[in-house]
Amino acid sequence: MNKKTLFASLRRILVPVVHGRSDDSALTIARSLAPEVVLVGVVLLPDDGSLSAGASKAQELRRLLRTLGRGEQVRARSQVLVTADPWRDLQQVIQDEAPDLLLLDYRDQLTSLGIPADEVLSHPPCDVGLVRGPFQAAERVLVPVRGGPSAELALRIGLNLSPKELNALHIQLRGDANSNAPFKAIERVLQRMPEVKLHSVVTDDTARTILDRVRKTGADLVILGASARAAQAGAALGPVAERVMATVKPAVMVVKTRRPVPTSFADERVGAGAISLLVDKWFAQNTFQADEFADLHHLVELKQQQGVTISLALPALNEEATVGKVIRTVKRALMDKAPLLDEIVLIDSNSTDRTRQIARREGVPVYIHQDLLPAHGARSGKGEALWKSLFVTRGDIIVWIDTDIVNIHPRFVYGIIGPMLINPEVQFVKGFYRRPLKVGDKLQAGGGGRVTELTARPLINLFYPELSGVIQPLSGEYGGRRAALERCAFSSGYGVETSLLIDIYELFGLSAIAQVDLLERIHHNQTLEALSKMSFAIIQTVMRKLERHYERAFIADVNKTMKLIRYEAGGYYLELEEIAELERPPMIEIPEYLASRAGQPADSAQAPAGDV
Repeated sequence: MNKKTLFASLRRILVPVVHGRSDDSALTIARSLAPEVVLVGVVLLPDDGSLSAGASKAQELRRLLRTLGRGEQVRARSQVLVTADPWRDLQQVIQDEAPDLLLLDYRDQLTSLGIPADEVLSHPPCDVGLVRGPFQAAERVLVPVRGGPSAELALRIGLNLSPKELNALHIQLRGDANSNAPFKAIERVLQRMPEVKLHSVVTDDTARTILDRVRKTGADLVILGASARAAQAGAALGPVAERVMATVKPAVMVVKTRRPVPTSFADERVGAGAISLLVDKWFAQNTFQADEFADLHHLVELKQQQGVTISLALPALNEEATVGKVIRTVKRALMDKAPLLDEIVLIDSNSTDRTRQIARREGVPVYIHQDLLPAHGARSGKGEALWKSLFVTRGDIIVWIDTDIVNIHPRFVYGIIGPMLINPEVQFVKGFYRRPLKVGDKLQAGGGGRVTELTARPLINLFYPELSGVIQPLSGEYGGRRAALERCAFSSGYGVETSLLIDIYELFGLSAIAQVDLLERIHHNQTLEALSKMSFAIIQTVMRKLERHYERAFIADVNKTMKLIRYEAGGYYLELEEIAELERPPMIEIPEYLASRAGQPADSAQAPAGDV
């Protein structure tokens, strides 16, 4: 997978190509930045020239564009702009193409087109970068930052270039206590990016400090955010950027974001772009496709080299229609043909159908979770089954998949395992997929995931924005390293996925989480009332996490009951139902678990349940 395609703000870059100008620094940088580069040819006519006079120049430019536009990455627009007002026409192209970044050569193109820099930067139609070459490759990149949206854009571009060395230079003006405020949000993010070398300097001369740092680092590209303040006379980019542009030998890019500058740099909104930068970086590096791990023999080799064992635990409640096929498919591929799994167990929630009998017939140990750890009581809910599965499994890595998957495929398991085997830092992996909604006998391809989009993701974006890149936080296919999972609290019911995700993040950080595309999942969808109860439980889970974070109670016990609206015999009435999302402590705190892991007999351990 090309990781660059996953950086949300740099998917498509627009580069004008001006007739008679040969500097290709903007195009070279664009190729290094994004998977799609769009070229637009421009032939400038003098104010008194006729459009027909530019016909021959347009033909020459089209030939050049056909040469430059070869390959999958670069696309040349067929129509060349023959214009006396290039900025107006370029803005129309920007509207049509919707690029994430416009790259212009500062000296050649702006001058030849007669476009004032302050006109481009004052109200940019999209994010803009002005490039002054020459540029060949970005081995060492320097990004001076003070804060604000344009600084965040500069850092994002620096990261996308994937240089061998990326230096961020924080400059604080001597005697200006407020000059450090805009940097606070970016600083929090940079502290979580070890690949970025951060230098802080207090100075009276910002431009001179940048020039000195260029020499010390040997930078071949400097990326600056344009001044957030009004352009001064003779310094359209701001006095610092103008001086750097005019003085340093390496290539320079000055960027300006379309995002408005906050009225107060102390405003919390300043941090939104910095958090987005962190999430985009995580999304690019920690999002995988199941097909990347389809070579099962390679996964087995990695497993053996690392000396780890892997368990698959299958939570189930009345899944007789699908559980047999799920077990057979996974067992045949990942135990019989390729020994990736060391064990498969079924954790049943006291099914009243033939789920347990079918699983045992397939040769899988079966446990009824209500019978496990009896000293701690029995609760209903999927989370309870997952928590107790830690007690009865042996693996260093534990994977859970739901047993109601109609289109079961081994990728639902090996896709979850893969990121942990290739990266020892990853502690927890979530699956995501397309979820066609089954309505009667028909599939609606765009449906499904209603609680995810209407409850879980809005809450996560609001309170845990670092986790906003997780595509399907409620998916039932996920797994983690035992050493991490045993330190997490488990919600007993519907909130278990949300609870685990937040705990892993708070214990180990964002880089410990990965997600994998499992393509498509078909299952039986629940009623609207069931989804409403699920949402109620998830909201409780998030509130509990926030209560602990802020050390204050937000909701009382009375709020853990839900009034359900009923309709019968021509009238409405209310029915009260308790949906209290209880929580189990980390398994590492359970004495019976510690005894079992130490190889001691545990009185509360139950033998697998037989057929009933």
